[in-house]
Amino acid sequence: MNDNIEYEKFTQEIYNEILKNLYVKNIDVKHNVKLTGKSGQKHQIDVYWEYQYDNTTFKIAIECKNYNHTVSIGKVRDFFGVLYDLGDVKGIMVTRKGYQEGARKFGEHYGIDLMKLREPEEGEAIVAETTLTIDSSVRHRLFQVDEDWAKAYDFNIQLYKKRLDCLSLSPSSNKWINATHIPLTTKENKIRNAKDEIITDIQKLEEELPENCEQNKDYVFPFDDAYIKTDCGNIKIKEIKFEYENHTETKQIKIDAQNITKAILKNTISKEVQLIGKTYMDYKSQMK
Repeated sequence: MNDNIEYEKFTQEIYNEILKNLYVKNIDVKHNVKLTGKSGQKHQIDVYWEYQYDNTTFKIAIECKNYNHTVSIGKVRDFFGVLYDLGDVKGIMVTRKGYQEGARKFGEHYGIDLMKLREPEEGEAIVAETTLTIDSSVRHRLFQVDEDWAKAYDFNIQLYKKRLDCLSLSPSSNKWINATHIPLTTKENKIRNAKDEIITDIQKLEEELPENCEQNKDYVFPFDDAYIKTDCGNIKIKEIKFEYENHTETKQIKIDAQNITKAILKNTISKEVQLIGKTYMDYKSQMK
């Protein structure tokens, strides 16, 4: 079977499916039909179908153009001549690539439906699209190191801040270098005084925060004589700050029906687009 005949059979199959979905009484859908016109001339019709609606029989002749370029006005004009000779037959032309401007105007004027029919390409079978906005809030536990203590005990705060920025997801980030409060990895949740006596528990401080914290509001707890145990040893702090970082992420969600769509049928005059879904037999043939 050559490519042109395959395209004609494909067209026959698609319009057969359309008839089923329209719930009309289908008389017949045929391929490669000979019809005799008023002149007595016989015309070869690629796909011919008839259906009944409201006790009226409608006859449709389909001309298939399996071209890799747009259809010219001459081809539409030739088809119009066939339809004129047949008299009571509605005309549809189908092709893959579309129609030249003159062909579209001619077809619209004489009531010939000019359709594009082909398998869907990537991104063409989007049946729904929506925007999803996700708001999230992250609470950070930050510490203000006692600068006098840091100088006395040779703890280089600026160097530590630079290291934090280097570890940031953004290489050019300067988030911590100018910050007053910084993250520290603690070995325990206890805050102790210079005598190593427990003053309070960091976890308890967090539990005391309001249940519905105000957006963009920080909560600060000051201390006079307070130390925390870290990987760098005991560090004297002046404050603990619970800081909230809010993120808003917007995502475009598209529902692509390409895997379940057999064909896209577009009326190039009205711009109406139909997606014709695959049938059980289509899936069965794919599994062979």
